[in-house]
Amino acid sequence: MQKKRVTLADVARLAGLSPTAASMILTGRPDTRLSAEAHAKVHAAAAELGYRPNVAARALRTDQSRSIAFISDYVATTRFASGLIRGALSAADAAKNVLLVLETGGEPARTLRAIEAALDRQVDGVILAAMRAREVFLPDIAIPVPTVMLNGTNARFPTSVLPDEFEGGRTAVRLLVEAGVTDRLVLLGHNPEDERGQFRSEPISRRLAGIRAEMAAHGLTFATELSSWDWEVANGYDLVRRLLRKERPKGLLCLNDRLAFGAYQALGEAHLSIPGDVALISFDNDELASYLRPGLTTIALPHGNMGQLAIELLLGAKPAAGEHLVPMSAVRRGSLPTTTL
Repeated sequence: MQKKRVTLADVARLAGLSPTAASMILTGRPDTRLSAEAHAKVHAAAAELGYRPNVAARALRTDQSRSIAFISDYVATTRFASGLIRGALSAADAAKNVLLVLETGGEPARTLRAIEAALDRQVDGVILAAMRAREVFLPDIAIPVPTVMLNGTNARFPTSVLPDEFEGGRTAVRLLVEAGVTDRLVLLGHNPEDERGQFRSEPISRRLAGIRAEMAAHGLTFATELSSWDWEVANGYDLVRRLLRKERPKGLLCLNDRLAFGAYQALGEAHLSIPGDVALISFDNDELASYLRPGLTTIALPHGNMGQLAIELLLGAKPAAGEHLVPMSAVRRGSLPTTTL
């Protein structure tokens, strides 16, 4: 037989106080005017009985469940963007809210079920998150609580939190210039001619725009631009291995860390040193970037700060519409020369 749930009335009875007084004490009301002895009795009774507040009943009374749904495609099941959850958890915990994490695999039917499940549990707000920054397709369902897009955009939900990719792109070029790496530069991962008519996500387009704006500001051009639609390790390795048969770059600007990992392998096989022969810089600050030797200088995706900001926006009076851009910081390691201009 299922054990009967301990109620507030049970706690009050054991403590010898009224349910109203017990409720005031357990909810932390600062103006109870009840004695310290009364507070001690109520907390002791609650501990003895194993009392847990009825969250559903409280939500009906206050119209707040103090819970937020974090619905994502692959954020929880991969390591690449787990910082989004860590940041959101930290901010939710600080605000004494519970974060309900639901994963959909990016499938519309599962996304619909996840949203419905969150609304059935009377969450106070919804975060719709993506592992990689992009425009997110969402099923046609009304969400009657504050909603924030995290690392993604959708026209139906105008509040979004994104990395400041344009400034991140500019920072990468600026670091190359400061390190004195300004000639025989190669862009690894994109060539506009080879990719003509193909769609890159808006955040990636901004990263590229920032790179080109800063290159132009310094009067620089890339000696070579190598296209790869999938920015994976094997492609970085193949592109750089083929590049080295034709020319010797002085610097590689890789559009993400996985391409850079492949470049490290190809340069090592060619017995070229980093950064003595070839300097490297990339984006994302993948966990493995710090384990390379030398460590990889990279422009970090601010996932933790983004997750925190999403919670703060939700818990505000009303989430401010528009894009909220979070700065991407430079993580300096040994893949760039230390000599500056």
